[in-house]
Amino acid sequence: HRGILAVGRKPEPVSMDAFLDALENRDNKQLLVVASGIGNHDNMGGIFRNAAAFGASAVILDSGCCDPFYRKAIRVSVGAVLRTPVVQMPTACEIVSRLQGRGFEVLALTPAAQMQLAEYRPSKRTAILLGSEGPGLTQAVIDQCLPVGIRMAGGFDSLNVAVTSGIALHQMAFG
Repeated sequence: HRGILAVGRKPEPVSMDAFLDALENRDNKQLLVVASGIGNHDNMGGIFRNAAAFGASAVILDSGCCDPFYRKAIRVSVGAVLRTPVVQMPTACEIVSRLQGRGFEVLALTPAAQMQLAEYRPSKRTAILLGSEGPGLTQAVIDQCLPVGIRMAGGFDSLNVAVTSGIALHQMAFG
């Protein structure tokens, strides 16, 4: 613990509808991060850190994700997990449907995409969907979304999911 200990209480879960209702009252641009099947706490912390750094309104997790309030995820996020709204739903398909029903364009980050991230211009309400390293997103989820990829050199076809989130969020915020 390196000489520092703390005790905290996990926040009460926020329902997707309550969260989206609160967003309805905002006129500014909305950017959300959706994580599906992220099981590594380092990656989870990195995703939250990037979400906070680039102004995402929340991180939405499916049931396949690890606990963002685990100590390692909190540490890697430099505390961003403690101040970034978190919403959880059972499946990525349900999350995508709910977001699209509320006017969000949902991008599925996938190496198989024809459209490159650099070509995409964010809408007023955009969500980026990230899958686990290895298996990535299911085809059923990708088919619900706008598939977008990140151009790479050297024969590489994918990046670490936390790195991908940083690149995508930067492009959405400043591209």
